[in-house]
Amino acid sequence: MCDTMVALGNATADGSVLFAKNSDREANEAHEIIGLPAADYQEGERVDCTYLSIPQATHTYAVMLAKPYWIWGAEMGANEHGVVIGNEAVFSRIPAGKEPGLIGMDYLRLGLERGATAREALDVIVQLLRQHGQSGNCGHTHGLYYHNSFLIADFHEAWVLETVDRMWVAERVRDVRSISNGYTIHKHWDLASEDVVGFAVRKGWCRSEEDFDFAACYADTIFTRFSFSSARQCRSMKLLEDSLGSLREEHLMAILRDHGDDGGEDWSPKRGLANVTICWHAGPGPIRDSQSVGSMVSRLTAKEQTHWITGTSAPCTGIFKPLWLDCGLPDMGESPGSVYTGDSLWWRHETMHREVLRDFPTRIALIVDERDVLEQSFLTRARALEGSPTGARGALSRESFKEAQRLYSELQPAVASAPLKGRLPMLYALAWQGFNRKAGLSDRERVRKAIRRRRKDGLIPGFGDGSGRQED
Repeated sequence: MCDTMVALGNATADGSVLFAKNSDREANEAHEIIGLPAADYQEGERVDCTYLSIPQATHTYAVMLAKPYWIWGAEMGANEHGVVIGNEAVFSRIPAGKEPGLIGMDYLRLGLERGATAREALDVIVQLLRQHGQSGNCGHTHGLYYHNSFLIADFHEAWVLETVDRMWVAERVRDVRSISNGYTIHKHWDLASEDVVGFAVRKGWCRSEEDFDFAACYADTIFTRFSFSSARQCRSMKLLEDSLGSLREEHLMAILRDHGDDGGEDWSPKRGLANVTICWHAGPGPIRDSQSVGSMVSRLTAKEQTHWITGTSAPCTGIFKPLWLDCGLPDMGESPGSVYTGDSLWWRHETMHREVLRDFPTRIALIVDERDVLEQSFLTRARALEGSPTGARGALSRESFKEAQRLYSELQPAVASAPLKGRLPMLYALAWQGFNRKAGLSDRERVRKAIRRRRKDGLIPGFGDGSGRQED
């Protein structure tokens, strides 16, 4: 489950367009950041997407993609022209196809590679959707099939595109907008596929064209309800509207870290079977097998686009760092997979994140102040470099990733050795014991030695023996 949002220039402090997304995937489904250059192709060449091969475009734009490690497409990303896209799983009363085909993340990447504006990217997606439909497993370790919605933006405009099978509707954003894992377009839209209304009338889902409501007609109420999308989307819209006209990158970073109205100093993800917030934390049960595995905030202006990436899970424990497509990507270590490796940025952070989860209120307090000070220094330095040559901006990007890793290396011993207060609920402890075992993190001594070999200090998370009792 995910949350994506945008603020147009009439809603921000400086006239820029701001875009943000949390990608929520399975707890061990590592997220990676890749950059791909622009490229030219011969007529007749094909491109292998996650499951399906389709005709390649004669030219593709340079892109930065934030993606599940095993999927060709991406959950969010940007291209050289300043187009940004995020996608959401949505659930329709028309079952999603299970046969291998194009999935929503493939469409996102195709839109970025082939669309020089937000509207062009939208047109790319709907044209390919008409030809190929959408189908295929989107789950990491289990079957998960869904349709998709997209939030597509550039400096000039933004669109919400919601799809079901090969049909779709699109709404142009007016000021701020967010989407989650449910349909949000009802009776008013700006663009639509040809038969989207007539199909619903023929099915008897509405009485007439005048009675048609896209979300009401097409949504699967059970899956949508248990995604808790309405509560999360209402929360993100409220937070955007609370700062309407003065929104900056910091506001959207804070929204991605939001734990709800009750997210004070004593808040903990260990509570409940449905403790789902914009900053999503995994836990027990099928609803909570996911966490926010990666986060992105983009600032778009007429001349420059700055992308803020954690490259890690749980934005409340992560640090947003600047990237510019024309500067290339900094070193993030080896590409991650589903099993721990100390050479990848995502898993290096994950060892500390999982230590925080053993006593969230106590241990997050050891991180927050240092996190905020360093992140604010990145924001200040990036703003001072606006319009600067690639050399200066690229140097800041590389240094930011190094400084963030240096800080976490310094913080991890204190986090891991902080006295634990209270007991973890049994189901929560069992869930994380299972996640850690599958990731190769259950053998604490083995991982401890691996970290020493890489000159990293600190302990590796343990969530007890399944009884809810904390380890010493």
